[in-house]
Amino acid sequence: MTHTADATPAAEAMFAADRASRRLGIELLEQGEGTAVLRMTVTPAMVNGHGIAHGGYVFLLADSAFACACNSHGPVTVATGADITFVAPAHEGDILVARAEERVRYGRSGVYDVTVRRGDEVMAEFRGRSRSIGSNRPEESV
Repeated sequence: MTHTADATPAAEAMFAADRASRRLGIELLEQGEGTAVLRMTVTPAMVNGHGIAHGGYVFLLADSAFACACNSHGPVTVATGADITFVAPAHEGDILVARAEERVRYGRSGVYDVTVRRGDEVMAEFRGRSRSIGSNRPEESV
């Protein structure tokens, strides 16, 4: 992983404990205050009946980048909502890179945009909304 000058241990620790993302081979490449870059290779198990990557996996990659970016500030932060626009299909063997960037934080809430690319081609655009819950254990504060 590349650590940017303002890399945060909170987001790194959260990603290290993210079994779902890690079991899919998602890698945290870069991380800093309000930003994150993750990478995933589309495997045969991720391809749907149309022969393209299932949108749920593309969403999961973008959501994981969003989670790293919004948890970079320290308090436990969870999604309050998210949406995605699929721009182009991904295929088996494609290497997808998701870059998350904070747009605004206000109080305990935030808005983050994630662009998923294959090389220079945009595959999907994701917008996530977050809420800091303040506890180290999400189930105790929701």
